[in-house]
Amino acid sequence: MSDAELKSLLSDGAVATPSGRIVRVLSQRGPMSARDIAQTTGLAKSTVSTALTELRRSGMVVEGNGDSARSASVGRPATTLSLNPHAGTCVGLLFGMYHMQMIVADVSHAVIADKTVQLDPDYSPQAAAALSSQLIEQAYSEHAISPDTLLGVGLAVAGPINPIDGCVQRAGGVPTWAGVDLKSVFEHVLERPVFVDNESNCSAIAEMMWGAAVGYEDFVFFTLDLGVGGAIVNRGHVITGVAGGAGEFGHMSIDPEGPLCRCGNRGCLELYASFKEPLVHASKRFGRQMTMNEVIELAKAGDVGCRRLIEDTAEAAGRGLGIIGTVFNPPLVVIGGAMATAGELMLVPLERSFNKHTLIKRDDVPPDAQTRIVVGKFIDNDACMGAVGMVLRHYGART
Repeated sequence: MSDAELKSLLSDGAVATPSGRIVRVLSQRGPMSARDIAQTTGLAKSTVSTALTELRRSGMVVEGNGDSARSASVGRPATTLSLNPHAGTCVGLLFGMYHMQMIVADVSHAVIADKTVQLDPDYSPQAAAALSSQLIEQAYSEHAISPDTLLGVGLAVAGPINPIDGCVQRAGGVPTWAGVDLKSVFEHVLERPVFVDNESNCSAIAEMMWGAAVGYEDFVFFTLDLGVGGAIVNRGHVITGVAGGAGEFGHMSIDPEGPLCRCGNRGCLELYASFKEPLVHASKRFGRQMTMNEVIELAKAGDVGCRRLIEDTAEAAGRGLGIIGTVFNPPLVVIGGAMATAGELMLVPLERSFNKHTLIKRDDVPPDAQTRIVVGKFIDNDACMGAVGMVLRHYGART
């Protein structure tokens, strides 16, 4: 077994072979039973059994999640089959205004390294690519991983990404990146395939592969933080839109006479449903710069004012989500972003507001036809995990 063999089985030419289809589905979905592999690929059980025998003999497929040194798996239970963790790796990178995060994982879906570094504001894409190369080299050296196993790198950034050319349409977290073809910039430095998407789309991928949306092919991801964003998933695929702007829920104009938004429109949902203004009020009240985490912890401890800030913001978010619910009527909404850490303090008023403002009310339909609203599993690192998932899904996309 070698990384060359894995790359061969993940190539387009191997799509029609049973072994290639099995390797691809394990790359995309992580550890699975032989029965699940047969159901997912549509191959006969006997064909799966024969192919798995050969893949096991070659060392490409192993039982469980592979070697115990890499036990921080985000995949399914270890009593199933997975790709050999030594066969290939991938990297996810998240770029924020003042930091970048890197996660290294192997093809068994086990996390090997997770590192965050602080950056100066307005750093360039070229500087980010150079730093990424250094961090990847360091991580692979520290964990004794061959660089040859690196299959690809996923990038998660704030702002819509043109799905055709990979250019940043409107940069949010890193304003100077607008109009930059990140795929070309990073591939030139990293010398590996690079995949780029909006951070909310990446977050949705993480929740779909390993988190709160496992088992759902249709759902909405709704980000509540200092900004508002989201993603739309249909039949297991993130909808990007023709120019990459799908799911930008924060910039729905709900009051055309409202305040001017940073996007240039007026009365956007983000102006009412993000925690930016409530944080200003909290800072004035306490006489110092407050963080979201501090406000949320005070609210959990019983501070009435902080609770009210969360409730009012959640109510506004529920109104916006009510519009989204009317348009899509999704079976599931996953809430991400820092506000999700408030738990029931946020979720209860948001659900109440959603039910009030959406078309199909909770009492209109039986439980199995109601929209479920849940908090995401990967609140702290969902976008970076999704960047990892973007690479794994790419190689498993054509099963």
